[in-house]
Amino acid sequence: MAADTSEYEKAIPIVAAHLAKIERAVSRTRASHTGQPFEAAHQALTEALRDEGAERVVPQVVEELARQISEGAVGPAGPQS
Repeated sequence: MAADTSEYEKAIPIVAAHLAKIERAVSRTRASHTGQPFEAAHQALTEALRDEGAERVVPQVVEELARQISEGAVGPAGPQS
């Protein structure tokens, strides 16, 4: 069964908007919590995601992002040049 391309095209802006919210939350948390303990980075990221209205993120993704922020790692959502 082939996918309806119109449904796909309708979903793209919704997905893009959600990803932008996640990126803002990660950037904000990275700016304020880089190098801090995992628990603090995780809590701050969870709150930032909630503030952005992007709570629906896979828990393992939130944990990995918090770990990267805590360790000071620059990942895909890190500073842009």
